[in-house]
Amino acid sequence: MGRARLAALIGAMLIAAPVMVAAQGVPLPQPAPKNRTYPPPRPPASLPTDSAGRPIPVRPGESVPYDGSQRALVDRVSNYLSTVQTLIGDFVQIGPDGGRTVGKFYIQKPGRVRFEYEPPSPVDVIADGSSVVVRDRKLATQDLYPLSQTPLRYLLADQIDLVRDTNLVAVSHDNTFVTVTIEERQILVGTHRLVLMFSAKDIQLRQWTVTDPQGYDTTVAVYNLDTTHRPDPSLFVITYQNNFQ
Repeated sequence: MGRARLAALIGAMLIAAPVMVAAQGVPLPQPAPKNRTYPPPRPPASLPTDSAGRPIPVRPGESVPYDGSQRALVDRVSNYLSTVQTLIGDFVQIGPDGGRTVGKFYIQKPGRVRFEYEPPSPVDVIADGSSVVVRDRKLATQDLYPLSQTPLRYLLADQIDLVRDTNLVAVSHDNTFVTVTIEERQILVGTHRLVLMFSAKDIQLRQWTVTDPQGYDTTVAVYNLDTTHRPDPSLFVITYQNNFQ
């Protein structure tokens, strides 16, 4: 699998494997409706923006080792991730090669997500609760992966306790962000690291960065978040014929 496709799935993760990014693969999507329009971007003030008004992902600062005094912060993040059952928004993704892609994402817990990448990217990532598929609109192909082996599984869990359910290795905060760092170590694959960043004021998801065992980063910044509307269930349908790995 090419690194671009791998980066897509990692970024799409919206989150981690056993705690990070266990699997690396990316889905291929269905074409977005031609008449679909996007509202003007309204990124949060806490993220810097480019000339088009889109958020510019920032490099996470150095984290301090997790200790008991930071448990309150972790509990707030766990509560946020467990409380949000639906989420719709826009995203900007920076791949390991510095390439930038944008699109829209939809989450319906438990286990369902769709990342629609705008052209020229031909990729869509879809999870239906048990599997994740990376679709290539241009090639009309798709790769299928177990959801339990992808970076998406923690973000899509119905309930999560970061202390209990993940290998939480660091927590930090400043006036802008609360940052939590999760790692997963696998003998054959190596160590993956997931850095999740939330707004310090209201603990809203703002960005995540996945670092693979080779040290390649994929960063996703999200904005225009909507937790009030339920996505159309058809967005999460996977056609299983002709899948390959």
